[in-house]
Amino acid sequence: MNRNLILGSLLTAVFLFAALISFVWTPFDHTALTIPDKLQTPSSTHLLGTDHFGRDLLSMIMVGARTSIAVALVAVGIGMGLGVPLGLWAAARQGTMVDELIMRGNDLVFAFPSLVIAILITAIFGAGAINAIIAIGIFNIPVFARITRGAALSLWQREFIMAARVAGKNARRISIEHILPNVTNLLIVQGTIQFSLGILAEAGLSYVGLGAQPPTPSWGRMLADAQTLVSIAPHMALVPGFAIILTVLGLNLMGDGLRDYLDPRLRVART
Repeated sequence: MNRNLILGSLLTAVFLFAALISFVWTPFDHTALTIPDKLQTPSSTHLLGTDHFGRDLLSMIMVGARTSIAVALVAVGIGMGLGVPLGLWAAARQGTMVDELIMRGNDLVFAFPSLVIAILITAIFGAGAINAIIAIGIFNIPVFARITRGAALSLWQREFIMAARVAGKNARRISIEHILPNVTNLLIVQGTIQFSLGILAEAGLSYVGLGAQPPTPSWGRMLADAQTLVSIAPHMALVPGFAIILTVLGLNLMGDGLRDYLDPRLRVART
């Protein structure tokens, strides 16, 4: 394993552990308002300080990690669950009307950023984490469709695919049994990248009020609350800001390390 994979996995594991342990324990109740303790700097009692309502920032970061990871994970699952089959279908029908419709549909989705899609969804259904998941998930679908189609197209020209055709297998069976296993490594790497982008998107949507709603903590909402208090309580902005930076950095390093680790050409070179 290379250093990027190890360091990225460690950073990701720290925030994943914090999110999991928040289900059963946090240093303080993240919903408790303690006005006399507001805007405290980091101390032995509150390791990361408190916000303008006296809430413990460490507890809010832990629960916020749970929110960000859940939103990004489900959104990536939606994108992968719908995008991969569409990409396989388009590659199997290369040059046909099906391929053209799928790819032009992807272009149409790419024309609208996730924030614009979230605003449209929010205008219809209202703000909330579920709508943020839908918006980010919709934006992930064409990403995985394009990645899958691009990787599958080169495989359809390989000798083992021709042998499968000669054996009488249809396009759907070839896609499932031969194409999909050979693009799984690429999808895993892309999944980690989209996961980090999903956390950024969730934070951005929460920052503008379209993500998780109070009293559910969110890193983006914490940044929005801190923007007017940076001069007197900079820790309120630094704590969630560094949480986002370190989590995204860890996921990107892990994705970069997985790409190198799963690349068969680099594996042969290492051997």
